[in-house]
This record gives sequence, C-alpha cells and structure tokens, in this order.
Amino acid sequence: MLNNDAIVALATPSGAGAIAIIRISGQEAITIGNSVFKSIKDKDLLQQKTHTLHLGHIVDGSKTLDEVLVSIFKGPNSYTGENTIEISCHGSTYIQQQIIQLLLRKGCRMADPGEFTLRAFLNGKLDLSQAEAVADLISSDNEASHQIAMQQMRGGFSNEIAKLREELLNFASLIELELDFAEEDVEFADRTQFHELLNRIEFVLKRLIDSFAVGNVIKNGIPVAIVGEPNVGKSTLLNALLNEERAIVSEIAGTTRDTIEDELVIGGIGFRFIDTAGIRETVDVVESIGIKKTFEKIEQAQVVLYLFDSLKFKVQSSEYILEIEKIKNQFPLKPLVVVINKLDLLSENEITNIRQELASLNIKLIFLSAKQKIGVDELKNQLLSFVNTGALRNNETIVTNTRHYDSLLKALDEVTKVKYGLETNLSSDLMALDIREALYHFGMITGQVTNDELLGNIFANFCIGK
Repeated sequence: MLNNDAIVALATPSGAGAIAIIRISGQEAITIGNSVFKSIKDKDLLQQKTHTLHLGHIVDGSKTLDEVLVSIFKGPNSYTGENTIEISCHGSTYIQQQIIQLLLRKGCRMADPGEFTLRAFLNGKLDLSQAEAVADLISSDNEASHQIAMQQMRGGFSNEIAKLREELLNFASLIELELDFAEEDVEFADRTQFHELLNRIEFVLKRLIDSFAVGNVIKNGIPVAIVGEPNVGKSTLLNALLNEERAIVSEIAGTTRDTIEDELVIGGIGFRFIDTAGIRETVDVVESIGIKKTFEKIEQAQVVLYLFDSLKFKVQSSEYILEIEKIKNQFPLKPLVVVINKLDLLSENEITNIRQELASLNIKLIFLSAKQKIGVDELKNQLLSFVNTGALRNNETIVTNTRHYDSLLKALDEVTKVKYGLETNLSSDLMALDIREALYHFGMITGQVTNDELLGNIFANFCIGK
C-alpha cells in the first residue's frame, strides 16, 4: 500500500488568508520543489541541509508566481518519514491554485485525505492510535478533548497497550514452547505469574473500557436537553447560558416549535444545549411534531434540565411532582436536574416549601432567574459535576475512539477465556488459541495487525493535507 510518489496538498484551510502552506511529500519531493523554486541567493535545494528555510520565488518558466519561503525536511527525519517540503506562499486563492497546478504538471499528484499521516504510520513514525489522535487533535474544540488527543498522540495510550501486549506475548511464547515439548509433559510458563499477569491485564482493560463513557462525551460534547412547559423560560435560560440571544423569546405559547442547539465550554468540557419545544397538549400539527422531537432529544441527551415556572409550581406542585416522577421513571439512567425559574418572584419560605416537597424525589434541584441571570453559574457547576474530570487531572489514559473501545472489549473477552482456561487446567494448545486472539485485538489498536480496508476507513475521515 505504501507509495513513494510525490503528493501535494494545501496544508492550511482553504480560502484567502495572510499566508498558505502547500505541502509536498515523496521520494522526489525536493527535486520537484527545486524545479519550480528560484532562490534569491541561487541555492540548489538538493544541496541544502534538512530542517532549513530558504527565501525565493516560485516560477513557471519565465513567469514568477509568488515570493515564498520553502522549508526542507529530509527523510526519515520528517513527519511522513519521506522527503518533504513546505511552501509558505501568500494566501491568495489564485496563487494557491497556480502553485498547486504547477506542481501537478511537474509530477506530483493530489494527496488523498489523511495520506500524509498514513505515510507517517506506514513509515513507522506513528502507530495507528497516535495517527488517529492527530485527527482528534485537529478537531478538538475544548480544553478537555485537546488534552486527551495530545496525550494519545504522544503515545500514552499506545505505550500502555504495547506494554500489556509485550508481557502477554512473552507468556504466549512459553505456552507455544510447551506445545513443542508436549510429549515431555513440561511447563515453561509459571502458572502463578501468568495468573497474576492476567489479573493485571484484566484490571487495566476494564479501567480503559470504563473510561470510554467519559471520553466519548468529552470528545463529542455532552448533550443537555432543556425541557418543560411553554413559557417557563427555556429559551431565556439557553440565552443566559450562552450569554447571547440565540433563541427567540416570546410570551406566545409554542414559539419554539423545533429544537435549537448550541454549544458552550464549561471548565474545559464541551456541552451541547438543546432548547426543545414546550411539552403540552396541543392540536397544532407543527407544534405536535416539535413536542415529539422533544422526547426524542431527551432520549439522545446525557443530562436533562426540567424547567418550571416558580409561580405555577406553587399552585400546581402535586401535578408537577407527578410529571417529574414520570420523566425520571421513563429515563432512569439520565441525570435529571429540576430547575425552578423566576427565583426573584419567590419568598424564602416558598423556596423552603418547594425544597421540602421535592426532597423525597432524590433529584438535583436548582433555583435561578434566567432573565436576571441569577443562579446560572450554580447550574453550570452542577452540569460540570456530572463529568468525571478526575482522570483528566491525573493525566490518566482515557479512551475516546469507538474502534479502540471495540477492540478492548474483544481483548477482555479473550483474556477472560484464558484466565478461565488457566483456572480449569485447560490444555496449552486451547489456551494458546485464546492468547493469540487477545494479542490480535491488542495489535488492532496500535496497528501491529492491520489491513488495507481498515486503513482506508480510518484515513478517509482525515482532512486533505494532513
């Protein structure tokens, strides 16, 4: 699958800007770059040292396209492990197109999505999980997802998996050796040490698998559904959380007829707030569709904010308590926060009474005024408490990739089989089969075991130029 032909792509975002960077990689990259570059000091790029910068012009015959700065990276000491040059030109889209078209005529071809990183993987500069972390780093939009991607790109996850795989491989070799001496009835693998190793591997795998619940929501943002009757202040609360007029606020019931979504970063964690249509009985067909979507969004959300008007709650508390219990029973695994809006209209005694009425429900309760922006920070802190950020603070490995999660589950299943075989004195040849399967799934994570279809699926999701 590894090609040495020269590939070219725009490495900076498309569109006009101050500068743009055009990247070329391949065996002939420097030769091709040299054929279109005229140094201001008559330098020959082929004779220059790696990791050097050179000022000059890109020329097409007698025509000068732009004044540029060329960076040289000679393989294997480059990102891709191949000869690589990067041309920093002015950010005009016309200049970008002209230079790329010139390079294509000189023998380059357009890079496929993620092909630079694919070559880095195939040339041993990155393992597969590190390569995938590159894409996660590019797409990270908050502190937490950035921190996780950086840790994985530096090999934190890879090193942990590689160490487990190496230890298991050592014992596998001894088990396989026993098969060669089956008639001798000897044991080369210390069963006690092997059992301890399996216990340790099982513990680490379970910890990594459990981390996916946190890692997945950190990577993709935590969806929070804001639900309640019409006119209780859902849109006003969304605007207060976002600190902008994102949702339309009106006294007319049913103004929000569809869901409105926006994102907010709280404490380095991304939250996706979903303002839903008000839950009520209605004959309006369009509004009914919106209410149906509300329950669909609750199903998809990680956290539910159930908003109530304080004045209505005072006189309809028993009815509303039944509604809270209904939502709680319908979605028992979702954190539910009951928010009493329009705090400024309640007395201290009324607040105390509401607290007492809701005490038996064992829910999170917050009083606020979305309009006055009182209590909004308390709500943000409550949302942040639902996320286990201890692992981030302790710099522990957190799994965010679904493919890794799947391989970890399969590896754990095989390790459990090996452990059971060891405890029941299963024959070495049968245990060896399960060990090989466990090693296979470990290898799938880091790329020690792979195939063209897998690589194609992974790198097809990369941006072109990376």
